[in-house]
Amino acid sequence: MTWSRREVLRTAAFAALAARSAGAVTEEPALPATGGGRRPEHPMEKMRTRPIPSTGEELPVIGMGTWRTFDVSPDDSSKLGELREVVRRLFEAGGRVIDSSPMYGRAEEVVGHVVPASPKAFLATKVWTSGREEGIAQMQRSMKLMGAQGRPFDLMQIHNLVDWRTHAATLKQWKEAGTIRYWGITHYTTSAFDEMERIVKTEKPDFVQIPYSVGVRDAEERLLPACADAKVGVIVERPFEAGSLFRDVAKRPLPSWAKEIDCTSWAQILLKFILSHPAITCPIPATSNPEHMADDVRAGFGRLPDQSFRRRIVAELTGGNR
Repeated sequence: MTWSRREVLRTAAFAALAARSAGAVTEEPALPATGGGRRPEHPMEKMRTRPIPSTGEELPVIGMGTWRTFDVSPDDSSKLGELREVVRRLFEAGGRVIDSSPMYGRAEEVVGHVVPASPKAFLATKVWTSGREEGIAQMQRSMKLMGAQGRPFDLMQIHNLVDWRTHAATLKQWKEAGTIRYWGITHYTTSAFDEMERIVKTEKPDFVQIPYSVGVRDAEERLLPACADAKVGVIVERPFEAGSLFRDVAKRPLPSWAKEIDCTSWAQILLKFILSHPAITCPIPATSNPEHMADDVRAGFGRLPDQSFRRRIVAELTGGNR
């Protein structure tokens, strides 16, 4: 039987134990006293932030992707209502990053419909075509669809390294001119990491976007250290491996040690594992469910695993295997 994330959350809530164990490192801010997506009771409780390495600008550590989840009809008022609530939950907790791509069907247009015109949003999308003029036309269309008129676009990325040399030249010019604030590169496969490492070292993009999770840790070997050395931020896509990590833990109770890192769900454990690597700037889980977003953003509060705790999580979820 395949369990949904909703079922995993419900089962974990009933199965959580109160025992505590050592090995977690404390970082502020504290976990909100209230649950789910409700507003923290204390006004000083804010989501953890991390500096964008190239500038020092602080960015909240939990963002949102839009692959599949935002590819809905702009005329579907019910779906748009749900997605507005997803965005509200993200913003209410202090999140800002919303990532999309022209590859994601109608997602960019839907972002433009449901994200309020506000400096809260840190909008990111990608160029996914070949040729200079084609790239410029696509990027201009994307920025318009996402509602970024009147201010520099926050982050434009080269999707899956498609014609990256051509687009990198354009993006550097755009950054210099103030059309965009940051530029980056992305890829969804670990086989591209060697090339990404070379680009990081030679071109110094502001960001890379890559897959990284408890189950996919290849980036730890060379790419993440290279990003840290070059002062390149790291956005993490597919933090739950398209839901497969939930299927792996579906029948397991939430472990007693989850309390040591202030986690009340498997999703929070998976996200905090990612955030506990110092080179990571922001994972971007994708969801169309407001309750899932309310759960995800709580990973931005409370304690993070230290190195020994990271090994414990890997052992628990993978048996210690790569």
